[in-house]
Amino acid sequence: MNIHEYQAKQLLAKHGAPISDGYPAFTADEAVEAAKKLPGPVYVVKSQIHAGGRGKGKFEGLGADAAGGVRVVKSVDEVKSNAEEMLGRVLVTHQTGPEGKQVNRLYIEDGADIAKEYYLSLLVDRASGMPAFVVSTEGGMDIEEVAASTPEKIHTITVDPATGYQPHHGRAVAAALDLSGDTAKKAAKLGKTLYEAFLATDAALLEVNPLVETGDGDLLVLDAKMGFDGNALYRHPDIAELQDESEEAEAELEAGKYDLAYVKLDGNIGCMVNGAGLAMATMDIIKLNGAEPANFLDVGGGATKEKVTAAFKIILSDPAVEGILVNIFGGIMRCDIIADGIVAAAKEVSLSVPLVVRLEGTNVEKGKEILETSGLPIVSADSLGDAAKKIVAEVKKA
Repeated sequence: MNIHEYQAKQLLAKHGAPISDGYPAFTADEAVEAAKKLPGPVYVVKSQIHAGGRGKGKFEGLGADAAGGVRVVKSVDEVKSNAEEMLGRVLVTHQTGPEGKQVNRLYIEDGADIAKEYYLSLLVDRASGMPAFVVSTEGGMDIEEVAASTPEKIHTITVDPATGYQPHHGRAVAAALDLSGDTAKKAAKLGKTLYEAFLATDAALLEVNPLVETGDGDLLVLDAKMGFDGNALYRHPDIAELQDESEEAEAELEAGKYDLAYVKLDGNIGCMVNGAGLAMATMDIIKLNGAEPANFLDVGGGATKEKVTAAFKIILSDPAVEGILVNIFGGIMRCDIIADGIVAAAKEVSLSVPLVVRLEGTNVEKGKEILETSGLPIVSADSLGDAAKKIVAEVKKA
């Protein structure tokens, strides 16, 4: 689950991270009231969407030369006029794709005296299995270009969770940022603060871009992005409440109601599988047979008839889906339960695309019998490879 910049800053401030004063606003009038609480005379009006590149983004309906989704202004009147222009408009950035995201809220922040911009993030390093800092002296809106063209400027510093953040980690962070003196000490301290916040919130990503050095040599978290492990949100009801459902895909929200793991992809073959590893293998073999998966969908090991029906509806809500491949290995999950769900769902939604089902495991024969006697045009497969070939062929034939 992702949250907005202002929410991330509020969380980080509770852990002691230095941030500028600022207030969220949902209307132009609220933006004016927020600006009046700030010392000024410089204010920053920031679009709040779950995507990076806001500063270079473009609003639909405005000219190519119009300002982006982050604007520096010098009066309360300018705060109001910019808020009126931004709210309710679709912002397109390199991370949103061409469809963009509608701006429904803003963050009105006090201006900062920026001497230098840096990049600092925390994530789980899959190679080492440990939390890691990713640090660069080249912070700001072009960090993706830095990573692509000059990767030597990106430094990774892993932290063993068994021993935690140590003084040598702080020195390594400061050195990677090319800092010295008191500012280096502040960087080491900030690293500890962010590391502790990362662990305490079960974050999957904590990104500060830019981290800025002010003219006085202080460090300031000028922008912040946080994402969290959804499996740990039960431990953080306060964070779960921060979810902005308007930023989430409708199908993924619906999947969450049934405890289904669903991610929309760009292909045309809908997939329903039990088990994340089997789901990944299913998507791979679809690609090997010349098609593309339309989604990742794991119904889990304890799926009910109702969950399977819901999964079918979610898959078919994607207009790009031209066929469905169901791949079930019944261990905890019984094949007859899956078969009942498939038949019920196919009848309820008036299935109009090819459907190939591969069942294996507990009660497999009973499951196949249910499918065969359903009266529905369901194509049965004997193996995963056979299933992938059949669904690709059926889609081409349809």
